[in-house]
Amino acid sequence: MEHPILFISLILEHLGAPVPHTLVGEGWAAKMSSPHMTYTWLVMLFLILAPKLTLGKVELIPGKAQNFWETLVGGLESFMADNMGEEGARMMFPMLATFALYILVANMIGLMPGFMSPTSNLNITLGCTLVVFVTTHILGLKFHGAKYIKHFMGPIPWLVPLMFPIELISHFARILSLSIRLFGNIMAKETLLGILFMLAGAYFAPLPILCLGVFVSIVQALVFLLLSILYFSGAMEHAH
Repeated sequence: MEHPILFISLILEHLGAPVPHTLVGEGWAAKMSSPHMTYTWLVMLFLILAPKLTLGKVELIPGKAQNFWETLVGGLESFMADNMGEEGARMMFPMLATFALYILVANMIGLMPGFMSPTSNLNITLGCTLVVFVTTHILGLKFHGAKYIKHFMGPIPWLVPLMFPIELISHFARILSLSIRLFGNIMAKETLLGILFMLAGAYFAPLPILCLGVFVSIVQALVFLLLSILYFSGAMEHAH
């Protein structure tokens, strides 16, 4: 599948980089030059530089930029504390806030012509999901040790043969749930916008889809964050 007209891909092609024109590039250099990778780095660079450039020195009387970041960080922390307790929120805040901001910016960057959403590629969403999945069970073992197995046994001993495989399937289904939901929604947004821009880009036809794309981008970032919080919270609490 040919990649669309993407600014970073055009720049890399001009510099002689092996930008792949297929779904998966051949060789390490081509894989690193794939659009979903290059735009991931762009999002990461934005998230690193934006706070440094806008925040500056932290003041006792905050300015507009400091107010924005304090409201954003404070709102995320309060949201996590309400759903997983203060101890869990403090422990998992750096990871969950990073996921939330990365996914939000990655979703919305594709709304600009010449850019793409890295989250419209299943490799990116699956990578984020696997980190959440592994972390969930690490937390379960950290808080409960070997007793974490009780989370998979069900409430009644004679139901164990039935509940154990069901619980295993439900936990592994989270990988599909988190990754494909995010990928499918953002891929649909990218595809629809691309078609509308090609067919009627000069006549404001894509404008309603752009507004819907902003809404979808925010909702999908919140859904990923909320489900991750619920998974972590469930792993840390005692089995019933």
